[in-house]
Amino acid sequence: MGAKGFVEGGIASIIAGCSTHPLDLIKVRMQLQGESIVPTATSQIQAAHLRPAFALNASSAAATTAVHAPLPPPPALVGPISVGIKIFQTEGIPALFSGVSATVLRQTLYSTTRMGLYDILKQKWTDPNSGNMPLLRKISAGLIAGGIGAAVGNPADVAMVRMQADGRLPLAQRRNYKSAVDAITQMTKQEGITSLWRGSSLTVNRAMVVTASQLASYDQFKELILEKGIMKDGLGTHITASFSAGFVAAVASNPIDVIKTRVMNMRVEPGVAPPYTGALDCAVKTIKAEGPMALYKGFIPTISRQGPFTVVLFVTLEQVRKILKDF
Repeated sequence: MGAKGFVEGGIASIIAGCSTHPLDLIKVRMQLQGESIVPTATSQIQAAHLRPAFALNASSAAATTAVHAPLPPPPALVGPISVGIKIFQTEGIPALFSGVSATVLRQTLYSTTRMGLYDILKQKWTDPNSGNMPLLRKISAGLIAGGIGAAVGNPADVAMVRMQADGRLPLAQRRNYKSAVDAITQMTKQEGITSLWRGSSLTVNRAMVVTASQLASYDQFKELILEKGIMKDGLGTHITASFSAGFVAAVASNPIDVIKTRVMNMRVEPGVAPPYTGALDCAVKTIKAEGPMALYKGFIPTISRQGPFTVVLFVTLEQVRKILKDF
């Protein structure tokens, strides 16, 4: 029974992840809007920007002028439709599926683990007399399952974020990963094995919040609909409960998701201080530079993606359960 839960959850998650991947890509691009980019005209000017103490070594008048010249204003923030159109126009239709191999790998590792563990805990913690599971236990099961799943799937998560964000970078700065495996291989060679778990604390925190809010609220909404006799157990109930669960998950997880995206995507170069020293530093710098609502950047595509993703996930899951009920 335990293995069956992993298989059912894995199949549903992969289908849901692939079908909503373009929306996830738009969300990532929007979350990176407004992020500071270090000038890279020349190494001397860049060093002067990063380390003012070394500006005295600059002998070029042009370099000095460039150092004191005002930085160009950040680009205006645009909505999800504009972001999608820009990706289509500048990078082509295939770009909307940039990083889809990483999505498949991520869902295989992360979602399969969390869905399977949640199913096991649900079976163990459900009251045998009433057949129901208290909300607090549902939340606890989601927190545990999400945390473990995220720790397992973090390398694929980092690869996915980088592949999705690559198209927004200048050609000279793009990483040009060919696949999720290539991304993980290059990161290991160039940045060390620990880079695969960059932002893992954020991934774990986000996954715990998402899984607890998504799975627990789905079960809770479904039970409520059936108990009140609003609808019978069928497609209508599954869609209503899953979309409601997706909205709850999006509201709860978006701030963590913004910080996670920025920490995972940051470029770390030898001899240069990283843009962020950690999650808290990223949050503080983001709020100072862009305001508190920056933590809800990409919320529209988040809910636009989280809603359909959750609907596809649970509707598919219910159908897969019917198919595999005799196994």
